[in-house]
Amino acid sequence: MQPLLLPDRRAWLLTLVFLLAILMILLGMGRPPICACGTVKLWHGVVQSSENSQHIADWYSFSHVIHGLLFYFGAWLLWERWKLFGGRPARWALPIAVAFEGFWEILENSPIIIQRYREVTVSWGYAGDSIVNSMADLGWMVVGFLAAGRLPAWASVMAAIAFETFTLIVIRDNLTLNVLMLVWPVEAIRQWQGTG
Repeated sequence: MQPLLLPDRRAWLLTLVFLLAILMILLGMGRPPICACGTVKLWHGVVQSSENSQHIADWYSFSHVIHGLLFYFGAWLLWERWKLFGGRPARWALPIAVAFEGFWEILENSPIIIQRYREVTVSWGYAGDSIVNSMADLGWMVVGFLAAGRLPAWASVMAAIAFETFTLIVIRDNLTLNVLMLVWPVEAIRQWQGTG
């Protein structure tokens, strides 16, 4: 894949507008700006803790990088492979990806999804993300998207597989299991995750 889908100046500006809008929505939802612990850490690596999903990076940051890789691939399919939309709006792929990722961050921090995580995943006591974490998650997605625009396709695929495998081994969770457990919970997986 060639870097045809990378944003121009106007697309970067729209990306920034979307990021600010998402920030305002999260603030309006009453999400805490930072961790209740009162600090902002670059990395927090304890999954089963009240500080998970509260800082700039955690084990789930790898999933957000994969989101970016996947969004780039989806945009490539739409605009380059299938030549939909005449190829011209391809430079708008990043702001569109940010809008989709932002929608997920908002939904993920809604009471219904927070409760769903508590009920069916190993994330007992999950209270949602801090705004710092949500905005960082968006940033990690952008990193993945931009990386996919510069890497050969095989390198993006290998990075996604490596991230999924690494987090599966280290924390017994990854993007695939997270989606599976949210949509169609498997009790055996939940029990296995809880023993790690």
